[in-house]
Amino acid sequence: MLTLSAARPEAGGVCVEEVEVRGHIIDSLTLPKILDAICALGGTFRIQQITIGQRRNDPSHALVEVSAPDEAALGRILAQIADYGAMPTAAQDCRLEPVDIAGAFPEGFYSTTNQRTEVRVAGRWLAVADQEMDCGIAVEANSAGGPSAREAAGGATAREAAGGATARCLPMNEARLGLQLVVGHAGVRVFPVERSRGTETFEFMGSAVSTEKPKGAAIRQIARALAEHRARGGKRVVVAGPAVVHTGSGEFLCQLIRQGYVDLLLAGNALATHDIEQAMLGTSLGVYLDRGSPAEAGHAHHLRAINRIRRAGGIAQAVRSGALCSGIMYECVRHGTDFLLAGSIRDDGPLPEVVTDVLVAQDLMRQKLRGATFCLMLATTLHSIAVGNLLPAWVEVVSVDINPSTAVKLSDRGSFQTVALVTDVAPFLRALVEELADVDSG
Repeated sequence: MLTLSAARPEAGGVCVEEVEVRGHIIDSLTLPKILDAICALGGTFRIQQITIGQRRNDPSHALVEVSAPDEAALGRILAQIADYGAMPTAAQDCRLEPVDIAGAFPEGFYSTTNQRTEVRVAGRWLAVADQEMDCGIAVEANSAGGPSAREAAGGATAREAAGGATARCLPMNEARLGLQLVVGHAGVRVFPVERSRGTETFEFMGSAVSTEKPKGAAIRQIARALAEHRARGGKRVVVAGPAVVHTGSGEFLCQLIRQGYVDLLLAGNALATHDIEQAMLGTSLGVYLDRGSPAEAGHAHHLRAINRIRRAGGIAQAVRSGALCSGIMYECVRHGTDFLLAGSIRDDGPLPEVVTDVLVAQDLMRQKLRGATFCLMLATTLHSIAVGNLLPAWVEVVSVDINPSTAVKLSDRGSFQTVALVTDVAPFLRALVEELADVDSG
């Protein structure tokens, strides 16, 4: 898509490339972002042609001439505006190089965004599967046996890799010798997600972080969106931190699970541990949730809860034996809701189900998140950012946290589709359950 060799030098040594951008480029501010990026990187532009859609759903089209003082500067500009979907009119196949060191990419590899991406192989555009930010793009032939000796030794052109080829996002740690990686921006095009037109929630709330958004209206629309995703068979994911239990709002999450609003729960050792502690001993962090007073020797309660689960052989075994009779993890087991507990360096125990190898946990999260359409993040920074990094841009994400920096970090990391509600998780979940009850009764 973006090629330095296609740039044509003009008088005075200035290099020029013609790019086009299509879609809802005005109301989504895509075109202004492209023009601003060109100027910020030392280039200039001339809009050669622009057609603006006349109705709400009409796409627009712009043809822009980009100029830069040299090829290096032009390359930087083209690489930047590619993420906004600006594509040179001179089409070119992507350039491939083989992985020469296991676990590392070739220098100059194309670094992915979370936006829908295609690569051009032998004149044919291939959709990139498993879209995820901060990966490389591997192009593979469908034939068995992996790359040929020639490909592994010297690399293959895009045309040599054509014919039944596939492209997918590849995490760096999964790079294996001989695998063909896209290098540079030539032959790559990105399709930015446009402003939502179907879900009132995300139009109303926007992506800006604010403590002054009308909470009641926002929660009402989140409930409608969650119900819509359930009605059309979308995959709904909840990412939750231990504050859900500490604030006494675990029962509301249990209700969401019982009512079929949760397909996948992603959390850490802490959420499960304190949920089980509360179910078995009535405390969370050694404090009785019903009266707010500390229990005698309550500091050890979470360890005793972990120990009971380990003695039972695991959470599911504890549910079947009757040792665990309530709580979030109990409801997950009872209703067949999938869950994944990813560990950290500070974990006590941990519970038997906790995946302690971070790379294994990351890969399992990546697999379980496939097909996700809606993600609700509740009072957790670490797991929210981890999940956000793995989600493609078209998954609708709501972050609920008392700390506004959680949503800011998600946005800064590239999960720009996140809409944030800055509030305590307990009143949010209580109100969400009430709104969903109204939706269901309606």
